[in-house]
This record gives sequence, C-alpha cells and structure tokens, in this order.
Amino acid sequence: MKKHELIDQDGQADFGIFPDGVDDINYLDFDLRSTMGKSRSTLFKKLSFNQFQFISLSCEQLIIGLAIVDLKIASQCFVYVYDPQTTEFDEVSFISLLALNTCIDSTPNTGQATFRKGRNSVTINTTAKPQIRSVEVNLKSGLKISACIDESINYNPLTVCVRAGFTGFHFTQKTAALPCTGTLQWRGNKYVFEELKILASVDWSAGFMRRETFWNWGSLACTLADGRRLGLNLSAGVIETGFTENALWLDGTLYKIDMVDFQFERYGNAKATSKWRLRSNDGIINLYFEPIGKRQDKTNLIIIATNFTQHFGRYYGEITLADEVITLNGEWGFTEDHYAKW
Repeated sequence: MKKHELIDQDGQADFGIFPDGVDDINYLDFDLRSTMGKSRSTLFKKLSFNQFQFISLSCEQLIIGLAIVDLKIASQCFVYVYDPQTTEFDEVSFISLLALNTCIDSTPNTGQATFRKGRNSVTINTTAKPQIRSVEVNLKSGLKISACIDESINYNPLTVCVRAGFTGFHFTQKTAALPCTGTLQWRGNKYVFEELKILASVDWSAGFMRRETFWNWGSLACTLADGRRLGLNLSAGVIETGFTENALWLDGTLYKIDMVDFQFERYGNAKATSKWRLRSNDGIINLYFEPIGKRQDKTNLIIIATNFTQHFGRYYGEITLADEVITLNGEWGFTEDHYAKW
C-alpha cells in the first residue's frame, strides 16, 4: 500500500524502502532540530529544504540531460544535448539567486517542477491519471524539448528515505529505462523520440540534507538485443545508513543491488577518457565505464558551493543475475562525481 505522507503525526520521518512509493513529502511537519535539540521554526525549515529533479533521455543516437535544483538561497537549471554520431554538444546553465521563478512541488508523482529565467523555461509536469511525466524545454537559443515519459505500465520506482546527518533526512525516488515519446528541435534538426527508441530515467530527491556531502553515481538506460529495457541506478556517498539507492530494472521489474564501489581518477594525470570501474558487494555489477564527454560545473557562492562533473559515455562488462548474465558492450550511460555544500 502506498504511503500517503512521509512524516508521521509525531513529526518523524519514516525511514526505509517503500515498494509502493510515497505521495507527499510533507516536510513542514518534520520535527527538525538543531544539533543541540532546539526546535527549528517553520521559516527555517522552508529555507533549509533542498529539492532537485534530474531527467536523462538517451539512446544510441542522442544523449540529453536536464535538471532543476532548488536550494532556496539559489536555484539552478541546466540542459545539455549530445549527438554521438556527429559529436555536436550544446549546454546551457542558469543560476537564480533566492530561487526566483523556481518551484518544485513536494509530491514526487504529481505536481510540477518549474524554472524560468528570461526567455528560457524548463517545466516538468507529473499527473497521476494517466501516469505521465511530461517535460517542456524552451530556450532562447531555439532548443526545444517536448517529452512524455510513460509511468503507467509496470512502474516500479526505487523509493528510499534515510537519515541525513544528525537531525535531517534524505528522500529519493529513482527510475530508469522508461518508455518515452516526444521531440527535440536542435540546430535546425527535429528528432522524433519514438523513431529513436529513446528511454528516460528520473531522479526526484528532497530533504534536510547534510550541510556538506558528496556522491558518485552511475546510470544506464538501453534496449537489449532481445528487446527488453534495461535500466541502472548506482550510487555511493549520500546514503550510508544501511539502505542503498542501487537497483536495476528489466522491463520495469526492479532488482535491488547491494553497495557499489566506484574506482576512477579524479586528479593527477586523469584524462577525460579515463575508465571508471563499478563493482557491487553482491557480485551483480562488474562494469567498466568509458567517458566520451562531460558537463562540469564549479560554483562557489560561499554559503553554497558545488564541484560537479557528469560524464556521458559507454558501459562494458557483466551484470550477473540469478538466472542469466547480461553483457554490456558499449551501451550509453552516465557517471558523476559531485561535491555539494548547501
């Protein structure tokens, strides 16, 4: 049975994994306190609640990433598009102080996430009936995205809530390899998602998070040779309290994965093409990732800061399940190395 609200009548968050999801992250009901036990005001909670939504759309012919991030002190939005065949790449990024013209509803499977700055707008709208997550991007450069992500058939998101630091909580809902229809208009060309068989992945996260944190992340969405949709979400660094946000999806069926180790070069002689290695404790994941391109951002606004590198590239290796071994041989996906102060 789906959990209607995350915070109970005593002001406590329910921690764990929720197979049927959570309707509302009613964060203002949370009994947030200082490390010395002093109750925080409603205004403090409103200003401290962080939210973001990231969506990727990917296939052999096209890679798209976009996000809306609301940190209350400031908000950020980015969109990038990469064509693997021509290697053409465009990205735009916006920051809005005091999160002006930015809003993310506290309901993961209904409501909106919006960002506007000048003639640029990004809107993610989610409806319960039908279960559709639509994306509309309109940039003054002429880039336009109109996408409908189908969450109505065998929809099994990984929904997790854990403790964050001494007093907070971190909630996340993730899915990968969802069917998607729509179009991209870019550089004078029109791309039709149905023709490209593009797949979508969604990350909806919120909470009273650690003041400083980091994570490594890997994601994949592809169609296997036999026609099944394969999705991956792998992470380390944020959730470290006995639960993980690691999972894979085969045609929407969710398989939980244990903790994952990320090995990669961050500094020194590291090149953009330095391979990553991803291995899980349960032996399911044994993959290499070869970066092809990246989106990078280093922003230091003193109060908040980010050092962020998101790579897109190809996965190789094996995924070992109880009844089969899936071999990856260059399927497109993402990795990320991210430090945040918020």
